[in-house]
Amino acid sequence: MSSPYTLINDAPLDRHNSFRVPARATLLAEVTAAEALPGLLALPAVRGKPLLVLGDGSNVLFTRDFDGLVIIVAACGIEILEDDGASARIRASAGENWNGLVRWSLTQGLCGLENLALIPGRVGAAPIQNIGAYGVEVAETLLSVEAFDRTTGKSVCLSREQCGFRYRDSVFKQQPERWIITAIALRLQRNAPLKLDYAGVREELAAMSVTQPTATNVADAVCRLRLRKLPDPAVIGNAGSFFKNPVVANEETQKLQAAHPGLPVFNAPDGKKLSAAWLIESCGWKGFREGDAGVSEKHALVLVNHGKASGAQLWSLAARIRDSVQGQFGVQLEPEPRIL
Repeated sequence: MSSPYTLINDAPLDRHNSFRVPARATLLAEVTAAEALPGLLALPAVRGKPLLVLGDGSNVLFTRDFDGLVIIVAACGIEILEDDGASARIRASAGENWNGLVRWSLTQGLCGLENLALIPGRVGAAPIQNIGAYGVEVAETLLSVEAFDRTTGKSVCLSREQCGFRYRDSVFKQQPERWIITAIALRLQRNAPLKLDYAGVREELAAMSVTQPTATNVADAVCRLRLRKLPDPAVIGNAGSFFKNPVVANEETQKLQAAHPGLPVFNAPDGKKLSAAWLIESCGWKGFREGDAGVSEKHALVLVNHGKASGAQLWSLAARIRDSVQGQFGVQLEPEPRIL
């Protein structure tokens, strides 16, 4: 019987992060069965070491080597747990490709994930960041998260409420060394209203000559928009949006809009959400390049590695962008990827 995990010493991580920056891990474990985690973490060579869980590394920037254990959860599988005809409860293992799950759901006649099409990464990463795009967050359809809790040494199932979801945030992001996500459960509908009001979606459907869109049409439109606006990590190293859209108080927003009438503003639970891309582009960073570290010509929110940039060089560039936005607009930008 083959082992449920492999363990590698002094492992290169360049192919395990979408920025493709060079870094190494003291130990790297690829786990194909969630049940193997307790035994793996009990090994003398592993016990007590710092831990980093990676999927495809599409939301992390290595600025140095990682002196600890990197775990890649590679367990796969998607199944329908129950289906009443109007909706279905599905379970997807953490190692599944996220966009693969989206497309699978559409072939089953299920909707709810179509606006999240083509987001890079694996299923296990989705709850950590509470991934969102085109007016939808994964928390809207997520029922529960299965995870291994390192503090108790036991596997648990957390409800949506226990996950503490907020904009690009969760308990998994706040306590990254505690949780190892192994699977998620979602409730998807068969006839839910489509969400078409986010900028560009209706226009893209019209360009596709679609007058009565289906969920699959929406997914296709989102893919076309993403491919046109965002650089492909398979072509040039990047982690998608590098900064979160900042949320500011209503009074501060009014002052900014008065000084900058073109500033895009969106409603948010705690105030108003500003367009980080607009702020960065207004500071002149779009298309900037210094050596192999740069900002995408397609989208000001995306930092790119043109070839041989180090993580430290990209992080230095990000800090300069952050400081320039702070200086010009008085708004503090926060990185979206995890910075190591």
